[in-house]
Amino acid sequence: MLNEFSRYENLGTPKFFYELFCKLASNEQSWTTLNIKEYFYNRIIEKVSIFDGCVPFAQAVGAIIINQDGIVTLNPSFVQTLVNEKYLSNKLLEMILMSLKGDNAFHEIFCSENISYDIIYKHIQIENTAFQLRHANFRNLLVSFTFLQQHPDSNIRKLIVNQKFKRLFDRDLIPEIKRRKIGIDQLEKLLAQKQIYGSEAEEFVLQFERRRLAFHKKLQNVEIISEYDVQAGFDIVSYENTDSHDIDRFIEVKSFSGVPNFHWSRNEINVSRIKKAQYFLYLVDRGQMNNKDYIPHIIQNPHEQVLERPAEWEKRVEEYFISQSGAKAAFSQQKTL
Repeated sequence: MLNEFSRYENLGTPKFFYELFCKLASNEQSWTTLNIKEYFYNRIIEKVSIFDGCVPFAQAVGAIIINQDGIVTLNPSFVQTLVNEKYLSNKLLEMILMSLKGDNAFHEIFCSENISYDIIYKHIQIENTAFQLRHANFRNLLVSFTFLQQHPDSNIRKLIVNQKFKRLFDRDLIPEIKRRKIGIDQLEKLLAQKQIYGSEAEEFVLQFERRRLAFHKKLQNVEIISEYDVQAGFDIVSYENTDSHDIDRFIEVKSFSGVPNFHWSRNEINVSRIKKAQYFLYLVDRGQMNNKDYIPHIIQNPHEQVLERPAEWEKRVEEYFISQSGAKAAFSQQKTL
């Protein structure tokens, strides 16, 4: 759907839709698409004077209905939201996101490669470049609805998800983002099952940490960030103890069955080396997760404990990344010229 709307300059703002919906709900006259065009002609709303895509977009997401005669009516579910602009804005934003849940272009923007998590500001971030020029109108719409905001640090050229919409983001977007990521990865069936195991183990550790730190004043900051940031090198941010003021425990969760074992990526190893004693591996036995008294196997500073003290852990290389060396590659290219 978003690709179809890339040709429009403006997809709408809360103020535009509030005025339009109030007119449609007033029953003072029958409104056609031509009436609406004439009504907003030469108007300036929130510094915008072109409203070319607003009505088609509102129809596409189901906010308005246009019959075969061009008569425009308001979706009845919006009548009670016209109490004020803010109420309408939140309702319409939810409808927009629900309508785009299955849109491929939408998920090319909100994909795991474009999303990350800022542990300093506690924000979900998205790359500005994720929208590219063809979807700048959609980015502008999300900014006008305050779903997206500029990063509080002006040196970081990223957008952030407004904290008040985080629950909406988690509920409506994250499940589909995760589903699509599973669907396109290599070794789909095996990786999908590993992803399910991993998600279950992460949720177990999240609840384990929240019980461990039950009296911490900032308990809400203990959360799974791997859903937003696949390159972080850890899954959960937490606190060392109830006296910690800043996030100081970075947890990578691994699930296993039988003898404790896990795969450890190069990125995770590098992050563990940098964070040292603040980095933890939580090894979760899938067969024990339903046991309320179960405590996972916790390894602090695993770079030292696992890699630098090899006696306790058997390691084997299962895969190599191989590329031609620079000098040979250059020589090879010269020969083909």
